[in-house]
Amino acid sequence: MRQSLTHALHAEWTKLRTLASTFWLLLAAAALTVTVSAAAAAAVRCPSGHCVEDPAKISLTGIYLGQAVIAVVAVMAVSGEYGTGMIRVTLAAMPRRVTVLGAKAAVLTGLVLVTGTIAVLTCLLAGGLILPGHGISPAHGYPALSLGDGPVLRAAFGSVLYLALIALLSLGAAAALRRRPRPSGSCSGCSTCSRSSPPSPATRT
Repeated sequence: MRQSLTHALHAEWTKLRTLASTFWLLLAAAALTVTVSAAAAAAVRCPSGHCVEDPAKISLTGIYLGQAVIAVVAVMAVSGEYGTGMIRVTLAAMPRRVTVLGAKAAVLTGLVLVTGTIAVLTCLLAGGLILPGHGISPAHGYPALSLGDGPVLRAAFGSVLYLALIALLSLGAAAALRRRPRPSGSCSGCSTCSRSSPPSPATRT
């Protein structure tokens, strides 16, 4: 059982790693998250320092758009394999669907966790550089954007886990709603039988 799971993990890692779309979509998710977060931080103004703003929330605004790209990556991990028919090869080598789906989920979660961590840390770094110039800084009573601060650490950790959860939910939905291939062999067999079968006694003249 453990050996089969190891083989399944290696196979799913190879499939996702060799797909160019996986790398570019993950890169797009990170870039979109950072860009939107930096834009949100640049758009906030609070010269007086008495605004009700959460620096961590502002710096992580891009998560809301980045999750859409993460969902696309997860859906393509399933739908692409079913669309090309490669799922037949996968199930021939690994008949247990639960093992295949579990391995796919584990590999995808690992990739999303790495991407999400990089994106979140970059967002916090950008927010820490941009927000103080707009009046949102510890000098005005706002918490510093540091992982040493409890709320900021929880926000960062929760954002990464949120992206991973979106990936798992999208993967599960795609697996549940996948299109099953129609058994063309059985249909052709039925048409062949209908052509070769003799007429019934009631239709004979």
